[in-house]
Amino acid sequence: MLRALFLTFILCIPVFLQGCGEEVPVVKVDFSKRESVKVPVPEPAITYAYLPQYSHEVSYARHNPLIQHLAKETGLPMRQVFPDTFAEHVRMVERGEIDISFSNPFVYVQLTKLGSTAFARIKEPDGRPTFRGQIIVHAQNKAIQTLDDVIGKRWIAVDPYSAGGYLYALGYFLDHGIHAHNFREIAFAPGPGGKQEKAALAVYAGKYDVASVREGALDTVKDKINLQHIRVLAVTPEYPGWVYSARNGMNKEIVSKIAEAMFRLSMDIPSEAAILKNARTSGIIPATDSDYDAVRTLIQKIEADRITSKLQDVPPLPAQRVSNAE
Repeated sequence: MLRALFLTFILCIPVFLQGCGEEVPVVKVDFSKRESVKVPVPEPAITYAYLPQYSHEVSYARHNPLIQHLAKETGLPMRQVFPDTFAEHVRMVERGEIDISFSNPFVYVQLTKLGSTAFARIKEPDGRPTFRGQIIVHAQNKAIQTLDDVIGKRWIAVDPYSAGGYLYALGYFLDHGIHAHNFREIAFAPGPGGKQEKAALAVYAGKYDVASVREGALDTVKDKINLQHIRVLAVTPEYPGWVYSARNGMNKEIVSKIAEAMFRLSMDIPSEAAILKNARTSGIIPATDSDYDAVRTLIQKIEADRITSKLQDVPPLPAQRVSNAE
């Protein structure tokens, strides 16, 4: 039966080919005539970027109302831009592609090396001008009951540049006699954006034993997981809050206009309170570079431990991945 069908198919091929023999009109193309395609160029504007600790969707939703308000209050055109990673954020500032950075304290210290200057910082939703990191584990992980139990375990942090999601936790471990080489592995959340969520989800799924995130980050995953399955093992000391900085060479009058508009925002005015709450802050206050000296001290402590520990061959912060597995 199959052989008969195959022979019928072979015999029908000439018929099909004959049907394809009809002449088709030839279309001549004149390659001497070309039309250039113009790539859309954004209108000139003050660029504003939120360090990508969350997804771009979250970043846009939280900060676009604030940006629109600042543009209206100052009369300056403003546009939000979206780096994919913490490192790219720094490179974009260096290239002059980000005018106003909203970043964590550690990234700010890196930006000062490029000439950036702090002019404002936020208050947390509860009114504190400081914030902390959290060290979390799965609630059903019986192997980790105390801080010392993390020794020999796998740790996933947010990003080498993350303050609350890495450095604050690392400093806390050092203060309690736990060094980087005591972990079986230290990894960082993969991919662009959404790193706080990814770190929390990784420990929830059991891919890692312990995770570090900034305080408040668990709220972003409460619709994805049952937070009762997450246990906060420890909370780090407080450090100065997230900071607004202007890139090197930015017009000081423009920076002043933006700063004054930020400082006028009030929780007593319903429309402005909505903008502040949406950005996860209760207010924006003045900042100076010296506010972040405590973060510089923390970095020095971490670097000193790196040099004197068994991880002497690990590059200086920010490291990309550290593994102490046998």
